[in-house]
Amino acid sequence: MDFDTRFAAYGVMVDSRERVLLALWNEGPRPRWTLPGGGAELTETPEETMVREVAEESGYEVEPLGLLGLDTHWIPAERRLHGTGPMKAVRAVYEARIAGGELRPEVGGSTDECRWVPLTEVAGLDRVELVDAAIAMWRASR
Repeated sequence: MDFDTRFAAYGVMVDSRERVLLALWNEGPRPRWTLPGGGAELTETPEETMVREVAEESGYEVEPLGLLGLDTHWIPAERRLHGTGPMKAVRAVYEARIAGGELRPEVGGSTDECRWVPLTEVAGLDRVELVDAAIAMWRASR
């Protein structure tokens, strides 16, 4: 079977108050919460992708602390937003720390806002499955 592959990188930032930074993704059939991050450019390393995408979506400058893991997900052709066939998403999940910048919404992108959400409230959000997988990776690294 022919299929497309998309590589992306995401950042997990949890502050001292046990809040995780999430972004409201607006490209699906309904807005859902996700991690800040996204698709790699051809010449970027995974770490560079995560740093750029977090900055675009949140306004924060971040430093990667380490790779938490990889998550894969496949999307059938009929659920694709862009493209025609099925797609396999390969997602690198990094723990990162805020190094500068200021929280602000993305302008003209795939997210509407970024927000610090208490970890205890994440389960009640309408979110993509990557959020749960990434938080589980982060908890396993503690």
